[in-house]
Amino acid sequence: MNRVALVTGGAQGIGKGIASTLGREGFKVAVADLNLAVAEETAAAISEAGGEAVAVEIDVTSTESVKHAVAAIEEKLGPIEVVVNNAGWDDFMPFVKTSEEFWDKILDINYKGALRVIHEVVPGMMERGFGRVINIGSDAGRVGSSMEAVYSGAKGGIIAFTKTLAREVARKGVTANTVCPGPTDTPALRKFADGAGGGDAEKVIAGMTSAVPMKRLGTPEDIGPAVAFFASDGAGFVTGQTLSVSGGLTMAG
Repeated sequence: MNRVALVTGGAQGIGKGIASTLGREGFKVAVADLNLAVAEETAAAISEAGGEAVAVEIDVTSTESVKHAVAAIEEKLGPIEVVVNNAGWDDFMPFVKTSEEFWDKILDINYKGALRVIHEVVPGMMERGFGRVINIGSDAGRVGSSMEAVYSGAKGGIIAFTKTLAREVARKGVTANTVCPGPTDTPALRKFADGAGGGDAEKVIAGMTSAVPMKRLGTPEDIGPAVAFFASDGAGFVTGQTLSVSGGLTMAG
């Protein structure tokens, strides 16, 4: 394979699962994250497992940071051929208790963050005649999710944006698809569960698990293979699609 893949928010959680899977599949992986120290640990683990990876600091809310990170990756690994926009952030509260400052933060990270990265890397993909854009959405963006109204809206925007981008770049050999994780067992989810359960995270986790037909939460390792498929040469005729990885929690027609 040996294609260069950029994974934003790749240091931990779902991003780490994606970066690790791509490393095993033979991609040269740029683990890009705001937390450079943890990104370096993840890149080292990929390399120790026989893959090739580098860590790069990125702040997706800063156009300058995105430009700097992309230049650093291309200097170290070569032109970016696959981009996975995974960096994200959320906090859980009823919409009526949110503030405009909160809206701006959610949209800046989860929506505009992906736009900044894509705007920087896709022109090169179009010039070279090959590219894979994989945006990490959420089932919250497909069916809604209580306590996540603004985040759901941002992820719904990502899904719609990805479809339009797919149409615009299709003739240039570039595909664009969205992977939507369902409830996934990550540190961020555990933190939410602890808060929502008044310190009894396991009770909240159990409730989430019971709603999933497969009776378990997803893991970061469950998300990686879906991303790897969209990133593959074999998925060249698949574009504008939205794939849920949710254990059957959502089954969109």
